[in-house]
Amino acid sequence: MMFCLPEWGLFDFIARVEEFLEFVIKSLVDAPDEVVIVKREIDHKIIFTVQVNPGDVGKIIGKQGLTIEAIRSVLAAGAARHGLKATFELV
Repeated sequence: MMFCLPEWGLFDFIARVEEFLEFVIKSLVDAPDEVVIVKREIDHKIIFTVQVNPGDVGKIIGKQGLTIEAIRSVLAAGAARHGLKATFELV
């Protein structure tokens, strides 16, 4: 199946999603210089692996996991509009 994105190409879309994720994560943590994001593409799914300072993990997860779930929901919704699936893992 080919993806057709009228305004920008698929790779541009993925780059924008990665840029958004980096902005959000770095805004939440105390050590933004230690944030590392690795992107993997498997079939029609994009998985972002996010590594942060161990002291910042709780800030990404949030109370009762609400922050991490909200970020995942935004990623999934944006990707779904283009026929993709996207999520991120915190390591």
